[in-house]
Amino acid sequence: MDDDDFSGANDEALIIKLHGFKEEHTDLDAAIRALESQPHADRLTIARLKKKKLQLKDQIQAILDQITPDIIA
Repeated sequence: MDDDDFSGANDEALIIKLHGFKEEHTDLDAAIRALESQPHADRLTIARLKKKKLQLKDQIQAILDQITPDIIA
């Protein structure tokens, strides 16, 4: 197995992980909106969900950075 094969398999695994994180991020966004629409929303729960959503965003960006080739101009 050469380096290209390993890199391709690694990228494929990262892309699968990326899709999962994006789906979870979207689900959290919907949950946050639903909770915020309630008159007596639990602010602590909303804050925790927003924090988790930001962590997912960072993880998504980290994966995108790994699978995007560096371009030196």
